[in-house]
Formats: sequence, structure tokens, C-alpha cells
Amino acid sequence: MTDNNPIIIAENVEKWYDNNFHVLQGISLTVAPQEVVVIMGPSGSGKSTFIRTFNALEPYQKGSITIDGIKLSHDLKNIETIRQEVGMVFQQFNLFPHLTVLENVTLAPIWVRHWQREKAETIAMQLLERVGILEQSQKYPGQLSGGQQQRVAIARALAMQPKIMLFDEPTSALDPEMIKEVLDTMRSLADSGMTMVCVTHEVGFAREVADRVVFMDSGKIVEIATPDEFFSDPKEVRSQKFLAQIL
Repeated sequence: MTDNNPIIIAENVEKWYDNNFHVLQGISLTVAPQEVVVIMGPSGSGKSTFIRTFNALEPYQKGSITIDGIKLSHDLKNIETIRQEVGMVFQQFNLFPHLTVLENVTLAPIWVRHWQREKAETIAMQLLERVGILEQSQKYPGQLSGGQQQRVAIARALAMQPKIMLFDEPTSALDPEMIKEVLDTMRSLADSGMTMVCVTHEVGFAREVADRVVFMDSGKIVEIATPDEFFSDPKEVRSQKFLAQIL
């Protein structure tokens, strides 16, 4: 973790669904450049909704969010600028089934960054090698395993050369034997100094890679601690009950 100014600043973020379900209740969090933050909590606690506000996939009603010095607003140009700096990997892979792996990875850099195809393909091949699936570049998503598809999704997000990577339960849709290959890719990414915010229940990953663990419940942040503190000596009763169920 660096001593630089935070690259993500969320202050008193509030969100309601249908004006009656208060899904985010005054949440504040800062993330430093090169920091890895893991967000954990029970289903329905608001974890995924919270990180989706960072790139305007989810609107929020009150509070403020600043990404790399840019305050998120309803202005479409503002949102587009932030989305170019924030990569996201979802539970489902969301790959285009009619495009090859290489075409999936080069699509956004060509259309959004306006790169020449040759440059986009060169960088895409480097990224596919980095995530360990270079030999799959000419295949279609349907020809790959779930773990391979998720690694394509990671390469696709990295192709935009973002400053921040968000992961929304990236292993939850995978068979157990495929989880390790995706987590290994995420570990490598963390080791390279990428700023990462990960919603996950993968305790081993959180222990090994996270700088901080954020525990959420019922739309609030209950506890923030280092992995050693959180998993060995959680301070809050709600955290203790959650860990008793998953450890």
C-alpha cells in the first residue's frame, strides 16, 4: 500500500431501491493506490451494489464518490472518463459468444481507446499470455472452460489499461477445480501493483492478498481490519458470527 492520496473516495453513500429498500446506508471508504481491498459479508448486504457505484453501473442518491480525482456525477462524459479508468470483472463472464477470444479482448480498445487494430492485438496477446491462455486466442468462448472464460474477462478488462480493477464475486459461478486458476491470476495482478477492490468469499485469497478486509452487513460497513486482525480476532459480534459460519 502506498502513502499517496486515495484513488477511491466514497463518502456517506446512500442508495435506495424503489424508495423503500435502503441498500446502502451512509457508507464511507477510501482506497489507496496499489491497495487490495476485499469486501466480505452475507448475501444481500450491499457489497456488489457498493462497488458497482464506483463506475456508475449503480446510481446512488446521496453522498459522493471520487475516482482518481474525478468526482462521479450524472454527466455522461464524466462517467465515460471514469469507466475508462476502472475495469470490472463480474460473476458471469459476459463475453460475446460470436467473437473469438482475441476479438473479445481487442473490441473495447479499438472502439473506445481508438487504437489501431495491430496495437490492440499486440497488447491483447500479451495479456492473454499473462493470464495463461495465449493458446486459446482464436477459440470462441463456448469452447473454453469457465475458468478460462473468466481469465479472458480479466484480460478484456486489463486491455483498457485501467488504474483500478473491481471484481464482483469472480469465482462464484465456477466449479471448484476452476477457482484456483482465476485466483492465481488475481494474485499475480495484485503482485504487479494494481489497485483492486474484490467482493469475494474466498478466505484464502483474502488472507494472502488483501491489505484490508471490509465486512458489510445490511447496507453498512460493520468492520474494517487487516486480514490477520479480521480472521483471527474480529472485534464486532456480527463479524464473529459471520466467520463462525464460513471458517
